[in-house]
Amino acid sequence: MTDWTAHLQTLGARRLSERQIDFGDPDQARQVQESTALMPLAHLGILEIDGVDAKRFLQGQTSAQLELVNGDFAPLTAFCSVKGRMLANAQLLRVTEERYWLLLDQGLVEPLKAHLSKFAVFYKADIRPREDLALLGLLGRDAPALLKARLDMLPPTVWHQTIQDERVVLHHPGPRPRFVLCLPQADAGTLWESLARSATPVGNAVWQLQDIKAGLAWLNASQQDTYLPQMINWEALAGISFKKGCYTGQEVVARAHFRGQVKKRLIRAQLDGDKVPEIGSPVSDHSGKQHGEVVSAALDAYGQAEILAVLNTRANEESLEVTGQHLKRLKLPYAIERLDPEEFAEQR
Repeated sequence: MTDWTAHLQTLGARRLSERQIDFGDPDQARQVQESTALMPLAHLGILEIDGVDAKRFLQGQTSAQLELVNGDFAPLTAFCSVKGRMLANAQLLRVTEERYWLLLDQGLVEPLKAHLSKFAVFYKADIRPREDLALLGLLGRDAPALLKARLDMLPPTVWHQTIQDERVVLHHPGPRPRFVLCLPQADAGTLWESLARSATPVGNAVWQLQDIKAGLAWLNASQQDTYLPQMINWEALAGISFKKGCYTGQEVVARAHFRGQVKKRLIRAQLDGDKVPEIGSPVSDHSGKQHGEVVSAALDAYGQAEILAVLNTRANEESLEVTGQHLKRLKLPYAIERLDPEEFAEQR
């Protein structure tokens, strides 16, 4: 347990697991519909790549175009095996000219470090988890104003960043404004107490629900080496540059795109019950045949489970269920078509 986690517990937080924190509010998703919410993002972590070769090293490993990662635009990216399957997906941001941070699932920080370290020995680049950082989520209509008032930082646009020393603010998509705050744990307690005067502290399941509503899937350790980036709609979120040079897995990813060989896609759905399925739970038809699996799940404001699932594109959706609950497909907030990060970076 970190000092930051212990401090949260003195403020009423409950550590349900290594990935989940709440404040004992079972109806939290409904409570924060109209208010601004503050939450610890215990399920996310930061991996740092630092050194004179950091940019060149990352250019050969990630689906992002490093020329675009300029301290303003902070794109989504993927790290793949030679077979094009994702080992991790992340948001890539530049902190200084030679230092980059990857925001990703906490459970993939160490596995991705181990994978990248095999190649980093040929570069002047160091890789380390930033366990000294705290990650907070700020969600709601008044969130931009709170950033200005409490941090004296201008809110960035979606998938961009604002930086002040080692304080970084990221803007993630969703039905309401929401921001990730990355800062040293030593400063987190003071900032939390300041923000909590105007925002309601809630658990990070609220943030995970907003990711589902945004059609945004963060893979965890159990899902490594399973999906092509397109299977979680990564090219529709500007997470793949098809205009850059080679990176590990690039040939397979490009071939799947240009030949139309993606047979599974991420969908958003609601279940007709309140049972939140485990990650990896099968999506099956009435005969028991599996057509996909759940990649994230959370309860919505009405007490029903919402999920993201990777599903066979030919599945008959009318007959699908998860853990005995009927599946109803919901609309994604973006089109399933290629969005080049080179173009998205210019949209301000």
